[in-house]
Amino acid sequence: MIDDSNKKWLKFAIWAVLYSLWVMWTGNFWLILGIAVIYDIYISRFIPWDYYKRKRNGKTPPKWLEWVDAIVFALIAVGFINTYFFQNYKIPTPSLEKTLLVGDHLFVSKVSYGPRNPITPLSFPLTQSTMPIINTKSYFEWPQWKYKRLKGFGSVQHDDIVVFNFPGGDTVPAKVTNPDYEQLVNEVGREKIWNDKNTFGEVSWRPIDRRDNYVKRCVGLPGDSLKIIDNQLYVNGVAQKHHVGIQFNYGVNTQGMQINEQVFKDLNIRKEDRHYNGDMYLMPLTDEKVNKLKALSIVKGISQYNIPKGEWESSIYPRDRRYPWNQSNFGPIWIPKKGATVSINIDNLPLFRRIIQTYENNTLLVKDSAIYINGALATSYTFKMDYFFMMGDNRHNSADSRYWGFVPEDHIVGKPILVWLSLDEDGTFPFNIRWRRFFKMVDTNE
Repeated sequence: MIDDSNKKWLKFAIWAVLYSLWVMWTGNFWLILGIAVIYDIYISRFIPWDYYKRKRNGKTPPKWLEWVDAIVFALIAVGFINTYFFQNYKIPTPSLEKTLLVGDHLFVSKVSYGPRNPITPLSFPLTQSTMPIINTKSYFEWPQWKYKRLKGFGSVQHDDIVVFNFPGGDTVPAKVTNPDYEQLVNEVGREKIWNDKNTFGEVSWRPIDRRDNYVKRCVGLPGDSLKIIDNQLYVNGVAQKHHVGIQFNYGVNTQGMQINEQVFKDLNIRKEDRHYNGDMYLMPLTDEKVNKLKALSIVKGISQYNIPKGEWESSIYPRDRRYPWNQSNFGPIWIPKKGATVSINIDNLPLFRRIIQTYENNTLLVKDSAIYINGALATSYTFKMDYFFMMGDNRHNSADSRYWGFVPEDHIVGKPILVWLSLDEDGTFPFNIRWRRFFKMVDTNE
């Protein structure tokens, strides 16, 4: 039997070792002073940590204090786990269908790429940016800590499915969050957004780790060259394979005849994804589903949706007419790499302006066709961070890097590991539970 005195020392030793390992992992060695707190809790008891639990004037403290104690401990524990190990993420949009489905709840590993130390440390646990019900900020903007990523099991690789903070989510009108702020400026002008409170609401700024979480497939790594020709993705000149879940929009010609609803159910094509004009369906399809529809007698032809080369979409990055790109024909574009230096001029500045000015916090001024960075004339720029190019598998229905550009390394959150819950939005509970997807591993090569 271990006596009470030895139990105290054993508990202290266990927590001291765990705490020391965490301090070494974070690299913030001044935190080692926290061992003094652990020592006092278990050994010296100089500070009465359990004062509120003790009897006073012969009265036992009310039971609700125990509940408060348990809730506070649980919130701290969950907040710590969510910050450094894993968190839950729900798929809100069909941008990755059919690899991941709307209603999938994901277990996202922070240690796969290494967790970030908190950038906005003072925030309410289990919230991203807004407090539920009262609809106010769930964090304090001060202090802001510098970006630092702890050592993980690996790094982002080609075709990894990645959860990240939305790069365009730094400035957010309260009433219009989609499209992003830069696209809104492009469409209606900055002055209207800031002055028309009835339409757009208050405009606020969000720190990196308080921006909305997105999930996409990483198709381009730092230093890669990328282009899209007639919907086919090329990386470093090599055509990329179509994973099982990748789909494109197709026109399905039935010459006025409607496809049986059971066919759509068998093919798992959502009602929201089908558009019928009396003669033709427009809907996203994988290669497999294209072949199955071609076998139907009422289908007279199937053609992939494709925007011709040179037809400029103003919403496509970098949103400049000098780059007449669209979602079907994009690039070529080079993905910035930490430490790499590029020449910059008026023509290629649109590709890198947001990186230089917003992500890497420099002042940038263009005057008389000359570029000034931090007040000095600049003809080149050296990148401080790595960047990534993300795309959804639902290629014609995904707001991704083709629209808002590169994802900085400090925005990377983690890697989805498995689906722990899946609910079909077209059904009603409990019949909308997708039992077959429970504990399904997220396979990046599907």
